[in-house]
Amino acid sequence: MKRDCLQKIFDWNRKTVRKPLVLMGARQVGKTWLMEEFARQAYPRNTVFLNFMAMADLSAAIAHASLTPSNLLALFQAATGKQIIPEKTLLVLDEIQECPQALTALKFFHEQLPQQAIIAAGSLLGLSMGRSGKQNSSFPVGQIERLDVHPMTYLEFLSAIGKNGLVEAVQQGDWTTVGLLATEYETTLKNYLLIGGMPEAVATFADTNALSKVRVKQLDILADYDDDFKKHAPADLLGKIRLLWDNLPAQLAKENKKFIYTALRPGARAREYETALQWLDDAGMIKQVYRVSPPRLPLKSYRDIGAFKLYAHDVGLLAAMSALPIRSVLEGNALFTNFKGALTEQFVLCELHAAGFEPAYWTADSGTAELDFVVQSETDVVPIEVKAATNTKAKSLTMYREAFHPMLSVKSSLKPYHVDNGLISLPLYALGARLQAEIAAV
Repeated sequence: MKRDCLQKIFDWNRKTVRKPLVLMGARQVGKTWLMEEFARQAYPRNTVFLNFMAMADLSAAIAHASLTPSNLLALFQAATGKQIIPEKTLLVLDEIQECPQALTALKFFHEQLPQQAIIAAGSLLGLSMGRSGKQNSSFPVGQIERLDVHPMTYLEFLSAIGKNGLVEAVQQGDWTTVGLLATEYETTLKNYLLIGGMPEAVATFADTNALSKVRVKQLDILADYDDDFKKHAPADLLGKIRLLWDNLPAQLAKENKKFIYTALRPGARAREYETALQWLDDAGMIKQVYRVSPPRLPLKSYRDIGAFKLYAHDVGLLAAMSALPIRSVLEGNALFTNFKGALTEQFVLCELHAAGFEPAYWTADSGTAELDFVVQSETDVVPIEVKAATNTKAKSLTMYREAFHPMLSVKSSLKPYHVDNGLISLPLYALGARLQAEIAAV
């Protein structure tokens, strides 16, 4: 399957001076496949793969060895029986979290043997560098290049199911063709809301065209996540992590989607759950979107850390967690408005993150208006109002524009593309792929 991240790995490989590349992201988003596919294309006969989960003896040897590049290369060669030539060989280090010393050693490769190309990845690797982790000292901060890997986007999904014509029309901004194909975009988008972007779920649909089989795969992934909680989470956080994760659908089903701790249990307080919340964030399994007031650059400086919305990292997994009936894909546009439009907002959040944005949301201090998302451009804050289906009344966006006079405003729904006096109507299925280009054109 075509992944946009693959091009970013090729870009890294072409750098004159490059640091070891570490792929970050939640479990099962496709990190191992990306490394293997890059190796197949760029180093077809000169790749050494090491999987530390499957090579416990090697991990044990490294734990008691000098971490100099020369010594580690000797160990790698002995373990694989393959010669490693730093200027020619690609080293792929998978499940590197199983060998913290190997993770630490990336610093020494960068400093002492920069000509050695290294790509690494691991399950829940974000815990090694996040605030909730217990192995922070092993993570070579500043000595590696990080690449965040997200679930497959809507356009990547279209490519995987053979709809390349739909992909090209959106990427080129061919709005005439997009308009003519609107029904097909809406149908595939409804499928995507249920399937999401986890590669195994997408592959299952591409192979079988059966949403029921996709749901089985999603439930398997969720079961694997629960196993991860048991294996990796501190014992005193396990119950809280599960409660937060399981409560996601209910939080997003509220009219006001601001995260409320007392919805977890009566009397719950932020201080009781902050570390558990951070654990899920470090694991890449949730996305926190903070309120900003006022909406000014840089957005991070105006965050209200006490007010945030909480989303999953994949729209399809949210649908599975919610036990959303598969038949809903056949019921007109109801899928876009189910449980207060939560799937639509979740979809937009995922598309914005994959496009490189770190969105926030805005509410008027009076509480009379709320915008689903605002994102930062080089020169301004861009407001985005998300509307389910074709309901495009945008009172909050109107109030925002009158108060802050943004250069560009975006209303995203199933309505066709349209521009009017700094307000762009951008179809939901084109938002992630086209927003950067629309901002650049202002």
